[in-house]
Amino acid sequence: MQAIWNDVVVAESEATVVVEGNHYFPPEAVRWDLLESSRTRTTCPWKGEAHYWSLAGAGPDGVDSVWAYPEPMEAAAEISGHAAFGSGFRVMA
Repeated sequence: MQAIWNDVVVAESEATVVVEGNHYFPPEAVRWDLLESSRTRTTCPWKGEAHYWSLAGAGPDGVDSVWAYPEPMEAAAEISGHAAFGSGFRVMA
């Protein structure tokens, strides 16, 4: 699987975990150098607290477009540290 913004591959892995229709990429598969940490946080009742990143230089569409659960609740332990990508990305095999 790949997460692509315009023609840039931001993550690539054959070992994604699908949760609620989103592919979560393992941390080592993500180009973190292309992302900027955000202060945005949201809470899911069964996954825990999500942290967000923005795609550097992508403008408003790239803001908070990547999220991960660094310390998920037990029910979501399989996605610990994995990153998912929002609607501005094409996630494809």
